[in-house]
Amino acid sequence: MSDSGRKENLIQDKSFEFALDVIKLYKLLQQEKEYVISRQLLRSGTSIGANVTEAEAAQSKKDFLSKMSIASKEARETEYWLKLLHRSDLVDIPVRKYMDEIKDIINILTKIVKTTSESL
Repeated sequence: MSDSGRKENLIQDKSFEFALDVIKLYKLLQQEKEYVISRQLLRSGTSIGANVTEAEAAQSKKDFLSKMSIASKEARETEYWLKLLHRSDLVDIPVRKYMDEIKDIINILTKIVKTTSESL
């Protein structure tokens, strides 16, 4: 299996697990009555894996690249919402773990997008 094949499976697994974590975080945020950022976070955090999954069924390399690029953008948006939660002191829920996870996901997606772009 190629390096990019391993990365694609890795990103599928990581983005799915991250989505599950985001759902749990969303529930905690709702309990703390944080509704606005929690919804944004839920949407963008679960969208990463959805786009990665769509990329697996891509009709072409360009289609694959497009879906992975969208996943990358969603990951960066998710990082933004996590940073806001971390720095705003809106809630007493530690989000450092999630911030570390999203950085890993962004790094993997960046490599996939770069490698795919270079092969077109």
